[in-house]
Amino acid sequence: MAMAYRIAGIDVHKKMLAVVVADVEVEGEYEFAGQRFGSHPEELRRLSAWLSQQGVEEVVMASTAQYWQPVWGALERSGKPVCHRREGAGGMSGGLPLAQAQSNRGRKGGKKDFPDAERLVKRLVAQELILSFVPEAEQRLWRAVTRRKYQLTRNRVQLPNRLESLLEEAHSKLSSLVSDLLGVSARRWRKGKPIPWL
Repeated sequence: MAMAYRIAGIDVHKKMLAVVVADVEVEGEYEFAGQRFGSHPEELRRLSAWLSQQGVEEVVMASTAQYWQPVWGALERSGKPVCHRREGAGGMSGGLPLAQAQSNRGRKGGKKDFPDAERLVKRLVAQELILSFVPEAEQRLWRAVTRRKYQLTRNRVQLPNRLESLLEEAHSKLSSLVSDLLGVSARRWRKGKPIPWL
């Protein structure tokens, strides 16, 4: 008799997760067990424990806005207890596939939590989902640091440009008198103090 291969599907919302689990090696229609969880850390730990109790070997979710990231992180940290490998398991066992949200769209008429989670499982098994690449945790951290550094550098360049635009709208030609609108002389002028060399 073949061992069960259990997959969980998670429909992610801002404050709530609809989670279903099914044995995908059975004949005919899958029988889903479903449960709701919150999205705060304590609930994510409870989710991880529940998935482990259910014997889940693979967890699929859609990349809904940024809401999937804490869920992904919690399951990734809990590691093999949630997505364990059994003897003779296939190559995807232990995976955390992340589906592009568009590839799990249902019919028009609004979202339905548990049916959406069930559809994720069915489409994963049928290989109908478009999966996203998620780098390892360290690489994600470096990407976040690099992105933040880029944003700060861009803001540093944009601020003087915005300031000059604002001064131009106020018919002030300070930028023709000083080379740096954020320098000492410009700050003195903005405080109403005289610029020594004028």
